[in-house]
Formats: sequence, structure tokens, C-alpha cells
Amino acid sequence: MKADPKVQRRLLDLQAIDTALAQLAHRRRSLPERAELEALARELSALEDERVRAQVAVDDLDRDIARLEKDIDQVRTRKTKDEDRLAAGVGPARELEALQHELASLNRRQSDLEDAELEVMEQRETAQSVLDGVEQRLVEARERRAVTEQRRDESLSEITREEEFKRSARQPLANDLPADLVQLYERIRTDTGLGAALLTAGRCGGCRLELSGADLARIRKADPDEVVRCEECRRIMVRTNESGL
Repeated sequence: MKADPKVQRRLLDLQAIDTALAQLAHRRRSLPERAELEALARELSALEDERVRAQVAVDDLDRDIARLEKDIDQVRTRKTKDEDRLAAGVGPARELEALQHELASLNRRQSDLEDAELEVMEQRETAQSVLDGVEQRLVEARERRAVTEQRRDESLSEITREEEFKRSARQPLANDLPADLVQLYERIRTDTGLGAALLTAGRCGGCRLELSGADLARIRKADPDEVVRCEECRRIMVRTNESGL
């Protein structure tokens, strides 16, 4: 294939743009905010599970407190009835004596229930503190996620602007180059990621290998407009005064 040496050098400008676009694509894929958001998603999921468990613990204790209060109210109601009957003094002495024994038993029962309720209420206070702590950590994690998402979006917007700028410069350049040369370049770039490289001091800029004496001799004999390629990586090698020929 033939191409004017100046045209071949312009191929390096095209490659520079494509390299920049590839770097921007890599930067888009490997934004640190992506890893941070993934870590935050795992943290938030774990915190949400922890919050559910803490809420269940509080709800269970609330039910226990409600049950104990109901039992205490029942005891108090029974005590009030017995105290009223005892105060009225109506009935056989044996029955009144039984009421006194029942009142003593109810007092002990009420005391036991109130002690149990106090203990459960203390447990409930501790459980609520745990729940409050988890919810606060959830709020903080969500705030960190919002900040990270904003940083990610700003980075993506910047990358998009740079990509648009590069592509706007690439298209006229590619259109201005010979179609067959661009096709060859694109085919090589698709296969290797790099379509054209500078030949510098006898070394291919694509594979970074030093050319053999035979390869250098072959390239020296080639016409200036001959498109030469590296025998190792098959990339187009652009010759300049620094090629060591």
C-alpha cells in the first residue's frame, strides 16, 4: 500500500485521538466512585438488615410490655373488687379471710409483674438505643452515597465532554485520509488496540521491540510512500528522521 509520508504521519494524529478515547473509556469503566458505590451498596444492605433485626427486637419488647401492662391492669381490677368486698364486710368470716389471702397474693403478683415490666422496659430502652444507632448509620451511609453519586456524575460528565471533543476532531481527520489506509489502520487497531506507531531509533512503537538488521534493511529499501508494518506485531510503522534508518 502507498501513502504520502505526510499522510502517514497524520495517521499518528488519528492514533493519538483513538488512544485518548480508549483511555477515556477505561477511565469511565474504572472510576473509583464505582467501587465506592458498590461498597456502599453492600454496607447499606447490611445496615438495612441490621435495622430490621433491631426493629423486630423493639417491637417484640413492646408486645411484651403491652402484655405485662394488660396483666397488671387485670390484677389491679381484681384487687379493686376484692378490696371493695372486703371493705363492705359482707359475707362469712371464712370468705373474708380468703379475700385477704387473695389480696396478699394479688399484691405479690402485681409486684412481680411490675418488676418484670421494669426489666423489659430497660431492655426496650437498650434495644431502642441500638435501633437509633443503626438508623443514624443508615442516614450517614445514604449521605455518603449521595455525595459519591454526585462525584461520579460529575466525572462522567467531564469524560463525556472530552469524548465528544475528541470525536469531533477525529471524524474530519479520518475523512481526510485515504480510505484504504484508514481501513487498514482500523482493522489493525480492532485486532490489537493500536493501529499505527512511530518507528523510533530502530524500535517499533507498537510492540516496543527492536527491529532486526534484516527488517531495518528492508525498511530502508522501501520507498518513502510505502506503508511498512512491523513483522512482530503487524502494526503500521510511521517513519520520521528519528527512526534510525
